[in-house]
Amino acid sequence: MVIYPTVASEYLSKNKYPAKAHARAVAKHLALSSGIIYLESQKSRMEEDKDQEAPFHQRRYFFYLSGCGVPNAYVTYNVAKDHLTLYIPPIDPEEVMWSGLPLDVKTAMETLDIDEAKYSNELEADLVGEVLAIPDQISERVALMKGGSATVKAVQELKDAIDECRVYKDDYEVALIKHANEISGIAHEALMKAAKTCKTEYELEAIFLENCIKRGARRQAYDSIVASGENAATLHYIHNNQAFGERLNILIDGGCEYSSYASDITRVFPLNGKFTKESKDIYSLVLTMQKEALKMIKPGVVWDIIHETTHKILIQGFLDLGIFQNGTVDEILADRTSCAFLPHGLGHHMGMDTHDTGGHPNYSDPDPMYKYLRVRIPLKTRSVITVEPGIYFCEFIIKPYLEDPKHNKYINQDVLKNYWAVGGVRIEDDVLVVEGGYENLTNVVKEVEEVERLVSQGSQ
Repeated sequence: MVIYPTVASEYLSKNKYPAKAHARAVAKHLALSSGIIYLESQKSRMEEDKDQEAPFHQRRYFFYLSGCGVPNAYVTYNVAKDHLTLYIPPIDPEEVMWSGLPLDVKTAMETLDIDEAKYSNELEADLVGEVLAIPDQISERVALMKGGSATVKAVQELKDAIDECRVYKDDYEVALIKHANEISGIAHEALMKAAKTCKTEYELEAIFLENCIKRGARRQAYDSIVASGENAATLHYIHNNQAFGERLNILIDGGCEYSSYASDITRVFPLNGKFTKESKDIYSLVLTMQKEALKMIKPGVVWDIIHETTHKILIQGFLDLGIFQNGTVDEILADRTSCAFLPHGLGHHMGMDTHDTGGHPNYSDPDPMYKYLRVRIPLKTRSVITVEPGIYFCEFIIKPYLEDPKHNKYINQDVLKNYWAVGGVRIEDDVLVVEGGYENLTNVVKEVEEVERLVSQGSQ
């Protein structure tokens, strides 16, 4: 396999995905001294009413303990023997005719961090003793085993243990995320250079996909958000089908996936190469929010506190611009009026999933400032987290605040009307939490002058 050259590609080409270390970590988290951890891959399936296979996306828990990206496979980890075994589908001559040779046991042993590779028709005979599996991820062939020497237990604790272990990113995982970030970063800057030659959101989306695919990242971590003008006020706008017309700015939230690991980057830039005063006001404020949040990142810091700090900076910025009035930062914060303009959380864990595991969110929190905060724990060393403050002028969200005396006393509607056309601004980077601070894994221009220069110069 050819790997597109990035800062991480050489490391990836010389090392294996550390499945064995992951298996050991999960067993340690569960305090196991014996038994078998058993996981199944995602199954291949046909599209409904079509003679075509559905797109395949590997089950994350299986990949974490195998590094294997093929369907219809199984993995076992014998805790006492410290033995990791991968079971792959037997070679089907008819399937080879249509799709070519699949992964075989020899290649699996050479390319994956496992102790043994077998074909899946040997699986049942190898399952003995206590076997731990994830609920709802057990096929009938195993769930209905009777009279054998295995006791299969579907336990939520196994899934929870993997979720917690996934928070810590080892060197190989960080390299995968760096690789995905570099490719996505190239794609983001390509959009800035192409903006003046495009007329629609979907043209820019196509350029983003092209720049990822031609560098070996054929899958996106999530559906790209390409939101021009007021569309950017919708947090997860994915229609991507509007003409730019006279709209001012465009928000691009896009990130490719590489070998099951995500990137997640957001940038905003002026479509004509120059921010209006109001757009620059908001963009500069969001950039300040992000920079101050980044300064606070280190192991042990509670994410709630950093999130609250960005709200305070937003409030002070709005007071300076005249959008807020008749209150102090603390008063407006206490009444949660800033949630009208920043309704989402500051960021989330990222890894195999864009919104990765282990953040312990509380979506039933009655406090609107924390309800959608996806990380509610102190930051952990070697975790990867997104830092993505934003400001949005969404009429649907803001209108109830304008009609509520608790909030409307703070909002100067005469000034606010000058900012509706800005739509929304979000700036998002992916960072690795390290001892004493962080490492920013995202390298895409974001200073006002740099962004304007790149858009204005185009593809020259």
